[in-house]
Amino acid sequence: MTLRIDYAKAAPDVYKALIATHTALKKSGFDTHLMDLVFQRVSQINGCAYCVDAHGRDLRAAGETPERLDGIAAWDESPYFTEREKAALAWAESVTNIATTRAPDHVYAEMRRHFSEADATHLTMGIALMNALNRISISMRRGPVKKG
Repeated sequence: MTLRIDYAKAAPDVYKALIATHTALKKSGFDTHLMDLVFQRVSQINGCAYCVDAHGRDLRAAGETPERLDGIAAWDESPYFTEREKAALAWAESVTNIATTRAPDHVYAEMRRHFSEADATHLTMGIALMNALNRISISMRRGPVKKG
């Protein structure tokens, strides 16, 4: 895969604004590990090889278990995730696939059972941000950087 445009260099101010949103989410107090799980699932759904690779590395570095990493794609059938994590992952799938799901009330209600208004907003903003970054990376053909 050949990078079409180095978008961080071609539009640095806009790219920095997206990254500033990511930084603000990290500083928000929202559970960063859970956000990384959500980022991984969103990136899997969208098929963003760069982001799946990057978030997998982040999760492994944070001590995530192989069982949970392997199970993210089938989180709803996995015993490795808490009800809170499942609610976040369901919301992530619903928002990522919004054209077909329309973010149904029952998925929203379950998410809200586990998250305050502020955290529900941070979660939703994180999902939207990752979808944007996935679409940019995929369309510009940014692939994983092979390590070693």
